[in-house]
Amino acid sequence: MVRLAAALACLLVVALAGASTASPIPERPADIRLEGQLTRADHETYVESPFVVPLGTGRLIVVFRHDGGDVRTTIDLGLRDPERFRGWSGGARDRFTIASTDATPSYLPGPLPAGRWALVLGVPNLRVGVTTHYTAEIWLEPQDAPFAGLSDTPLAAAPGWWRGDLHVHSGHSDGTCRSRRGAAVPCPLFKVVEAAAARGLDFVALTEHNAASHAQGLRELQPYFDDILLIPGRELTTFQGHANLFGLTAPLEFRLGAPGAADLNALADRARSRGAVVSINHPRMPSGEACMGCGWRGDLDASKIDAVEVLNGGAMAAFGGRAESPLSGIGFWQDLLDQGHQITAIAGSDSHDPDRPVEAHGALGRPATVIWAASLSQSDLMAGLRSGRAFIDLTHPGLAAFDLEAHSGEARVVMGGQIPAPAGQVIAFRATIAGRPPPAFMWSSRAAPLKSCPCLKAPRRRWPSPDAATAGRAGCGWS
Repeated sequence: MVRLAAALACLLVVALAGASTASPIPERPADIRLEGQLTRADHETYVESPFVVPLGTGRLIVVFRHDGGDVRTTIDLGLRDPERFRGWSGGARDRFTIASTDATPSYLPGPLPAGRWALVLGVPNLRVGVTTHYTAEIWLEPQDAPFAGLSDTPLAAAPGWWRGDLHVHSGHSDGTCRSRRGAAVPCPLFKVVEAAAARGLDFVALTEHNAASHAQGLRELQPYFDDILLIPGRELTTFQGHANLFGLTAPLEFRLGAPGAADLNALADRARSRGAVVSINHPRMPSGEACMGCGWRGDLDASKIDAVEVLNGGAMAAFGGRAESPLSGIGFWQDLLDQGHQITAIAGSDSHDPDRPVEAHGALGRPATVIWAASLSQSDLMAGLRSGRAFIDLTHPGLAAFDLEAHSGEARVVMGGQIPAPAGQVIAFRATIAGRPPPAFMWSSRAAPLKSCPCLKAPRRRWPSPDAATAGRAGCGWS
């Protein structure tokens, strides 16, 4: 069985495998439903509707509705927990979310204590003779529930290839930029996201070192940046190596040997249980005083790895932008493929300065990972990444699309799929490229060394399966 990963293309193009500020509403029925009615007697008063939050709740999502809009009934919203007032959004919102790391603006993030909470309703206007009915649906997510994303609707509903940067830092870890007076300062989250949007990216993952503090800022920024998907992430930074955890907002113990983090396998299990995609970062970087813990030395079960960062912008910059270098993770990834693990190859700029010009290697958005997804949403992008439906582009603005098909007899798969490949079986590959094409197409396999042929038309590469005796005679064909 051969898994169809992406191939290499030259000209530094590499192919390897009005939004709400509330969290997306779970598809299941609400855990709590509050109902009531208000009359003129409630005009200019505050009414509380209590409910109980059980121990172990990690996220609370509230959706409020009433039927008095046509008669100018106005109801303001607030919330208190057993210990303190958690926020007041007035009439500005009909839904909000609160979790330990992030909350809808107007509300305070923080632990969700068990006990008696109350939805607080302010009634600044309710006419004489009017009765207004209201409902509040409340979802209680457990602490280990996967994080569904910052937007309750996709930023774009159509399927397609979405281009982004999966490894970016801000001032919430060690990202810096110039202040208005020119001083080097921790770079504000807003400036980093603004730079990513200006470079035409469809998504950007903020992957701070062992930090979750940026989740709140991203929640506030997402409604304004409605043309770029913001993905909370974490660069798990240990003495045995670094790994990006995409889609994680909850705190995670990173100190190996501490309770809950006995080893890297326990950490990966904990992250994956919360819906995170696990990617090994810059595995062939050296570890030392220049980059402590950067090289991968960890003993992690490969079945827990979803992706490998085979190209890192910082590592490439050290070698003049070359994809093939002693610091490349391509060999590390290929070793995992040879062991039978279906792992997606990705890239990230590892940007620590959004002002770095886009022409420079390691600038924000360079290299980029391009993912096929059913929509521009966190859940669909992560599904596309896990499936291997992704390629890496080192240019700017780069390719709009790159895809691979494999044909063997009646079987046909696209990039990320598997196809039967008995010894001696001929497999035909077809690459489809949209955008500025490279001058040549490059490929490699265990059966044949790295080769290339001109991209005059859509190239079709044919070679026998890896065990075939004739593998060395495989040539370049055309469709």
